[in-house]
Amino acid sequence: MPNYFKSALIVVLLIGCSTSTDLEIKLPEVAWAKGETTTEGAPDQGEFKVQFETTAGNFTLLVHRDWAPRGAERFYQLIKHQYYDGAPFYRVIPGFMVQFGMNGDPTGTRYWDRAFPDEPVIQSNLPGLVSYAKSGPNTRSTQLFINYGDNAESLDPQGFSPFAEVVEGMANVIKVNAEYGERPDQGLMARSGNKYVFKNFPDIDYIVKATFVDEVPADSETPDGK
Repeated sequence: MPNYFKSALIVVLLIGCSTSTDLEIKLPEVAWAKGETTTEGAPDQGEFKVQFETTAGNFTLLVHRDWAPRGAERFYQLIKHQYYDGAPFYRVIPGFMVQFGMNGDPTGTRYWDRAFPDEPVIQSNLPGLVSYAKSGPNTRSTQLFINYGDNAESLDPQGFSPFAEVVEGMANVIKVNAEYGERPDQGLMARSGNKYVFKNFPDIDYIVKATFVDEVPADSETPDGK
């Protein structure tokens, strides 16, 4: 996994926190764990919504394909395969941003850690907008951050291109537990997943489930309703 670190101005990544000590047992039986994935693309209409149920409260993202098509497409695939279910908010910097996107199962993190090319910055990194974290050019994969503040001046020139915005529940995003700051070690998370996270940071907030809005029945077990 690439190492994310703060630049002289600010960092290129983010974190979060939760309230469970055995989250690993809640991770879903997902298709990628059995080597089964789909290349089905995101909806053609250009926009889609995803609701995140978290231990800090729910929030909803509206994804705009015209802002960053590659970013939107990767995000669609990750939601389709329940990648973010059980994922902790492992970096929280009040006033700056909150970061997530390492799977609770190390196998999931390794499987989806496939970099894809950068895109032009169409929208600025303003409060509530969502971008991929990265460690350099063309290193985006799964890790995301939600801007807490106006970070346009520092992040736009570095090529962080927002692809979505929080349209509901921003107050809950801001409530994500920040007591652990940047302490969770991404290398240990990549190797041990939630076993490491919840042993060392028992009150960290995490994503319970992320599902498409108006596309999946409420009682479905997976994003494609199967």
